Amino acid sequence: MRVGLVIVSHSAALAAGVTELAAQMAPDVRIMPAGGTEDGGLGTDFDCVSAALERADSGAGVVLLYDLGSAQMTAELAVESLTTPIRAIVADAPLVEGAVAAAVCAQGGADLDAVGSAAAMAHAFVQGEAFDEMDLDRHVYGGGDGLLERTFVLRNELGMHARPAALTARAVAELDVEVSIRHGDQEVDARSVLALMGLGARGGDELLVRAVGRDAQKAVDALAELLESGFGEEERPGAGPRRLT
Repeated sequence: MRVGLVIVSHSAALAAGVTELAAQMAPDVRIMPAGGTEDGGLGTDFDCVSAALERADSGAGVVLLYDLGSAQMTAELAVESLTTPIRAIVADAPLVEGAVAAAVCAQGGADLDAVGSAAAMAHAFVQGEAFDEMDLDRHVYGGGDGLLERTFVLRNELGMHARPAALTARAVAELDVEVSIRHGDQEVDARSVLALMGLGARGGDELLVRAVGRDAQKAVDALAELLESGFGEEERPGAGPRRLT
């Protein structure tokens, strides 16, 4: 079971578009659009949102995201009016970035509170705030496992855009490990799709992968497979099939 999402918008087309984008990042997460009025106009509809909320739940709860103020009120009313034992929260988050972050977090098996927090943290990405850098040199891990490091060259032309960032985050989400990726002077949590996108890494750039924990080797191997394959995308001309160690 994974946490589900409901996208509440004044526009049916916008809700469907955000749902489509988020679903590309999280194929196993139930993401339901709830946009527009019953007659196809602009606005929000309580019954539509309530029905989407019911469909999105698989037993792990539902996070609702919204576009404008009245959509928030409709979403909150739908949650308050629940008559079934569904846990649901309305996230205060930018719609698109919040939906992507929440979807990837839910795909990794996180609980309701964690998925809601992932959506809310998207505010930092929208506002251009720096993400907290990770310092694995000072990280104390209960298992006592050592630090693994490996450097790769981004082989796909577009670099760490939305899809590769989501694949990267999903690859390590369920592992018992702390993983960071460094690009230049920035080092971010490999589980954060928005932080990875915020690195601005392009084709041909070098990334340093650092992992600590019981599954450190599994994490590095999983990321190596993704990075060395160019995420299944067209390689950057001249990048060459190489990996730095």
